[in-house]
Amino acid sequence: MIEKRLCLDCQEPIKGRADKKFCSDLCRNNYNNKLNADSTNYVRNINNILRRNRRIMEELNPVDKTKVHKSKMLEKGFDFTYHTSLYKTQKGTIYYFCYEYGYLPLEHDFYFLVKRNNES
Repeated sequence: MIEKRLCLDCQEPIKGRADKKFCSDLCRNNYNNKLNADSTNYVRNINNILRRNRRIMEELNPVDKTKVHKSKMLEKGFDFTYHTSLYKTQKGTIYYFCYEYGYLPLEHDFYFLVKRNNES
């Protein structure tokens, strides 16, 4: 007796190669999109936060270096939880970066905003 193979997405019978798992490209894409939806949404949300943080620092720092109060950053929706990298100076000072824009926590809830010049 020949076993009928069914599409993993729509459960329709599959015709063609013996190792085929989907009846069409649409079903293959749909199946994989459903499979990766949770992790994709998580990554998308984090990337949106990082891009917003970058945009806020770009807006508040038009001359590549400036000092800003934390409340101004929070008012615009800045999220201090996420950053793309850290830079530690020889003195041990740590800058937090969202792509090429970074900040250094100062006293009294002020932040020093900088823009890294990436020549490479």
